[in-house]
Amino acid sequence: MQNRTDINIYQSIFNSCVEGILLVKNGEIVLVNPSSEILFGYKVDQLIGMRVEDLMPNANRKSHEKLRTNYEKKPEPRQMGVGRDLIAQKKDGTTFPVEISLNVADMGGETMTIAYITDISMRKKAELELQRSEEQLINYAAELEQRVKDRTKKLNEAIDGLQKSNSDLELQITERIKAENEARIALEREKELNELKTRFVSMASHEFRTPLSAVLSSVSLIGKYISDENRDKKLKHINRIKSSVGELTGILNDFLSMDRLDAGKLSASGKQILICDFLHELKEEMQELTKKDQVLELKCATPGVSFNTDPQILKQILVNLMSNAIKYSPPGEKVVLDVIIKDDLLIIKVIDKGMGIPKADQKHLFDKFFRANNASHIQGTGLGLNIVKKYLELINGTITFKSTEGSGSTFILNLKSMNDE
Repeated sequence: MQNRTDINIYQSIFNSCVEGILLVKNGEIVLVNPSSEILFGYKVDQLIGMRVEDLMPNANRKSHEKLRTNYEKKPEPRQMGVGRDLIAQKKDGTTFPVEISLNVADMGGETMTIAYITDISMRKKAELELQRSEEQLINYAAELEQRVKDRTKKLNEAIDGLQKSNSDLELQITERIKAENEARIALEREKELNELKTRFVSMASHEFRTPLSAVLSSVSLIGKYISDENRDKKLKHINRIKSSVGELTGILNDFLSMDRLDAGKLSASGKQILICDFLHELKEEMQELTKKDQVLELKCATPGVSFNTDPQILKQILVNLMSNAIKYSPPGEKVVLDVIIKDDLLIIKVIDKGMGIPKADQKHLFDKFFRANNASHIQGTGLGLNIVKKYLELINGTITFKSTEGSGSTFILNLKSMNDE
């Protein structure tokens, strides 16, 4: 138990301390030292009973009350110099910067917060003056640097005058080299464009001539079959005309798609579709293009599952791939459409047992107007796979393939849900 002498010593220390000391319980001031009067302009008996926030500007009171409440829930010592710098307000309304350190004390079984408050106006003033001195020093250094730059500029101008004739000559040489390079690049581009035009004209003339000739000859023959007993022959030539017109339509669609894709005129719009139902309808449509005894098989292990993509673009992609699989496979072979959905990833495989792609041709497979050597006798523009690849870029998709000449091909589509955009 403390004696009277000890209490008097503590009281003397408390009263003589130059920092303001506040003893606070739940935000209410319960004890202050005399220095607090000097700091805030209130008498000791006026300070007791006030809220801590009453010693702050109105604008800061709500935020400080929240900080104080959080501190009281988990109090810990906060040393001077590591404390929180705040703005305090005197009785007359003037404000001044303070530094506060905090501690916790047990007073008669009750936990209270001790706040040590120091007026740091002089320190802030000194810091401001130091900052101004530093700014003046920086400005002076910048002025010196500018002077050096100005003098260096004049010296460089003198040197430039001496080197002007050499510089003009070097500039002429550089411009000549640049012009030669640009001319060479333009010539190479023109050569590439001419080659592309030549390939296009050759391909177009061949691909258009064949179905047009078929249409012309079939129309001529139909005119000869007047009697009803020649009905089957008429139907044969009518179907031949339909097939030829379909080929022409496909060629024109390829050209139109290529032009719109290259011009950036196409965009994708995703929506939820039942992927197995969608592919089943597509398989039924494509069945009409199959050769004798060819079968289209759909493997879809997740019926009822929906997927977000652009159905029109996806249909164009699959029609192209399935048409190729049917076209390059012999009669009686099966073409398989294998589908897997994993989370937001759709994997579609188009599998055929057709002629396959020669290994040497595989690296060019997605180039415009490219036809594999073993497919030159089969109708096609060489644009389909190039268009497929560009379509896939619009709907978050990629394409890979595996193929062996004489054993068939597998094209693999990986599509991310358009929900991810």
